[in-house]
Amino acid sequence: MTAPPETPAPTAPAGTYRNPVLDADWPDPDAIRVGDDYYLTASSFGRAPGLPILHSRDLVNWRIIGHALKRLEPEQAFTAPRHDCGVWAPSIRHHAGRFWIFWGDPDHGIYQISAEDVRGPWSRPHLLKAGRGLIDPCPLWDTDGRAYLVHAWAKSRSGVKNRLTGHRMSPDGRELLDAGRTVVDGDALPGWFTLEGPKLYRHGGWYWIFAPAGGVETGWQGAFRSRDFFGPYEERIVLAQGRTGVNGPHQGAWVRAADGSDWFLHFQQRGAYGRVVHLQPMDWDGHGWPVIGDGGEPVAAHRPPVPAERPAAPATDDDFPGGRFGHQWSWTANPGQGWTVAHGGDGLRLVCRRTADAHDLRRLPNVLVQRMPGRPCAVEAELRLDGAGAGARAGLAVLGDAFAWIGLERDASGTTRLVHRFAEPAAAHERDAARSRPAPSGRARLRVELLPGARCLFSARTGDDGGFIPSGPPFAATPWRWVGAQLGLFAAAPEGGEPAGTADFNRFRVT
Repeated sequence: MTAPPETPAPTAPAGTYRNPVLDADWPDPDAIRVGDDYYLTASSFGRAPGLPILHSRDLVNWRIIGHALKRLEPEQAFTAPRHDCGVWAPSIRHHAGRFWIFWGDPDHGIYQISAEDVRGPWSRPHLLKAGRGLIDPCPLWDTDGRAYLVHAWAKSRSGVKNRLTGHRMSPDGRELLDAGRTVVDGDALPGWFTLEGPKLYRHGGWYWIFAPAGGVETGWQGAFRSRDFFGPYEERIVLAQGRTGVNGPHQGAWVRAADGSDWFLHFQQRGAYGRVVHLQPMDWDGHGWPVIGDGGEPVAAHRPPVPAERPAAPATDDDFPGGRFGHQWSWTANPGQGWTVAHGGDGLRLVCRRTADAHDLRRLPNVLVQRMPGRPCAVEAELRLDGAGAGARAGLAVLGDAFAWIGLERDASGTTRLVHRFAEPAAAHERDAARSRPAPSGRARLRVELLPGARCLFSARTGDDGGFIPSGPPFAATPWRWVGAQLGLFAAAPEGGEPAGTADFNRFRVT
C-alpha cells in the first residue's frame, strides 16, 4: 500500500493547537511515546485491515503509517460485515524492545499481537482469554518483572457491566496466571455506571487505572489508584464536560512527553462523525491526583507539548497508484480474492461482484471505506464502468445505519445510466433518490458535499459540457451504532448472468 499526500489540518492561533486534533472517527484511542515519537491506535471494529497505527512528533499532527491487523480472526466470523463487532478499544504498549497491542473482541475474547517495528510485521493474533463480553484489555509490566492485565465487560454478551477485572499475566503476554478478580466494582460507587475502557499505569508508588464511566455521550473520565494491583482502589472524576461543549469526554491515553509534561488524549462522541480525538494538558494536584484540561474541564485550544510540525492530518486523498489503495482505506469485512484487479497505471479497479446483497451496501463485504471528515468539505471521485454486464453498478457512498450513493449502473438494454439511491435505517432495500439519466460515455465525476450537521448533497457530471448537476434531496448521514459514518467506494451486481465487468475509480479527493 502507498502513503498518499497528507491533508492539512485546521489552523489554530500561533503557538497553539485547537481541538479536536483528530477530527474524524478514531474511537477509543490509546497512545504511547517511544523516544521522540508518539504512536496511536484505535478501535477498528469489523473492518480489515484493522488496528490503524498513527505517528506523531508533537501529539497534535498525526499521520497514518499502517495497520497492525491484516485480517480479523476467526476468519469465518468476518466474511460479511459486522460493523459493531471485531476490534474493541485496543491498548498499545512498548516493552522489552517490542510493541504490543491488546484488544477485546466481545464475541470471542481478548487478543494480543506484538512486533519489533511498529510498521510490522506483527505477530498472528493470540487469543489470551477466551469468552464473551471480555473487552477493553490493558497490560502492565511492573518494575519487579511481574505483569498484569485489566479488562472491562460488555453486558450485551456477558450480562456483566460496570466492573473491572484484574489478572496476573505471564511476562511474555501469552497466558493469564489466575482466574481474575474484580478490582473495581462500579456498582459499589454511588453514581457510577457503565464503567469501562480501563488503561493501566504505574506512577508515584501507585497502581493507576484511568477509566471512563457514564456512557459515551454524557459520561466522564475517572482515575483510580491503589498501592496494590488488586486493590482496594480509591477513585476520582478527573475530566468532565462541565461548562464546555465537549460532551462525554471519554476514554483515552495518558502520555508523558519527552520534557516530562503530561497529556491526555480522549474522544468525544459526535453522532455521524463518530468519536473525534481531543488532546488535554494534564497536571497533578497537591494530593497526587491528576488534573486534566482546565481544572477538570476540556480545553478548546492550548500550547502544544513541543513546537508543532507542519500541520497535517491522516491522509484522505488517493490516486490509487498501481491499483493500490492507501492506509486510510479498509474493507467492511475480511477481503476476498478477486475483489480488485492489479494494473500498471493509476486508479482503483474493482470487480463488479455478483451477489444477492447488491441492493444493500450495509451487507456488502467488498466496500472500501474511510472515515468521514468531521468538518464541512467536498468529496469527489472519477468513475468509469468497463465491460459491464446487466445490473453492474459502482459508486461513491456515505454509509451508516442509513446509506446513500451516487454512481453508474448498466441497465438490461446495455445503457449506462447515472443513478442515485438511498436506504433509511430500517429499510431492507435501497430506493431511488433521484431519476436516473443516461451516461453514454460510461464515465462520471461524482461529488458529495458534506455540510454542517452531517448533511450530504450529492451531484455528478457525466460529460465535458457542464458543471456538477445536483441530484436528489439532502441526505442526513448516520452512524453505524458505535462507528461513525463512512465514505465508501464499491462495485457490485445482482446475482445471475454473465461476468459483470469492472469499475475504475480515479482521483479521490477531499477538499
